[in-house]
Amino acid sequence: MRNSERLSEETAPPGVQSVDRAISVLEILARRGEAGVSEVAAELTVHKSTAFRLLETLEDRGMVEQTTDRGKYRLGFGVVRLAGAVSARLDVVQQGRQACERLAAEVGETVNLAVLREHYAVNVDQVRGRATVTTHNWVGQLTPLHATSSGKVLLAALPAAERRAAYAAGGLSAYTPATLASASALEEQLADVRERGYAVTVEEYEIGLNAVAAPVRGADGAVVAAVSASGPAYRCPADRLHEIAPAVVATADEISHRLGYFG
Repeated sequence: MRNSERLSEETAPPGVQSVDRAISVLEILARRGEAGVSEVAAELTVHKSTAFRLLETLEDRGMVEQTTDRGKYRLGFGVVRLAGAVSARLDVVQQGRQACERLAAEVGETVNLAVLREHYAVNVDQVRGRATVTTHNWVGQLTPLHATSSGKVLLAALPAAERRAAYAAGGLSAYTPATLASASALEEQLADVRERGYAVTVEEYEIGLNAVAAPVRGADGAVVAAVSASGPAYRCPADRLHEIAPAVVATADEISHRLGYFG
């Protein structure tokens, strides 16, 4: 919960304030990894005694625990019990659907969610934007990693040995004159993808089709999917891809947060 969404100290009943603060403590520890009473109090803007009581109560319920360095707290295994009740629903499609719908409405283009399957990117969900009259249904389609924006995002996250194996297994076929069919050229571009946080393709898989994609991360920080926005080249030239990239990255970050990533 963001600070702006919390009930104010003046209007919220005491019980609601306590619940809100307790949840905030858990969020602080999830983000920081561990924190002391003073740090928690500072973030909550409350007295240290209040922060201590909150931590003590959460510790009694197993939600937090003290580290070997007494005075520091971290999330406890009680959180795992709660998470287990919803883990079956922490699915990238379910958690990403609303965010993808908002992105499609914002940029007006087709939005896809893709995951890695062997040496392909497979699209698992799609939302059409308002500017789309007709579009290909990519759901369930296996697409080449090296020639698609989602594929490049997924490739960029792999260790070097796994990328080389993917090149060998899938081949680096040239689908259009713009396709990067050289491993060295592709590696150079993947380094840029990792640095800027998103990938673009300009008519590399299909003539007249351009796209931009960003990585979605799971709770452990590993890239588990890619969200992309794509459209015809006349409406989505290269410069526009870079203009809408921040919105795509923000959507990927939102889905990542819903999957438990706090980085």
